Amino acid sequence: MTSDAKILSFEEVSKHNRKTDCWLIISGKVYDVTSFLDDHPGGDEVLVLATEKDATEDFEDVGHSKNAIEMMKDFYVGELDDNTMPQKKTYKPPSTTSSASNQAPGSSSTNILTFVLPILILVLAYALYHFAKKEEAI
Repeated sequence: MTSDAKILSFEEVSKHNRKTDCWLIISGKVYDVTSFLDDHPGGDEVLVLATEKDATEDFEDVGHSKNAIEMMKDFYVGELDDNTMPQKKTYKPPSTTSSASNQAPGSSSTNILTFVLPILILVLAYALYHFAKKEEAI
């Protein structure tokens, strides 16, 4: 970053989100690619869809040539103020202690019942079978 580089807020850069006015954020730098939209090999829509966010990952995933990276210098506007960039939402899995405390009352007894109930049914069925055999013998 040069000392005379213009510092832009995310809010300001996000306003440039149309085919007639298209700015991108790539690696903390801001580029006005409006004049390049018609010449972009991937089409103008790809660039317009990359506005209003950090497009670094999109740019790197494509695997641009050295020539394309060199061309970016022509479109440079300034640096993004990192403090104005919205925080990415990250997934936080529920903790195991909270899920255990959120179980319905009696749910541990329900777990025991699902194990014990089939055994009780088998014992009862065997007892009825054994009792029926004795009745036939008498």
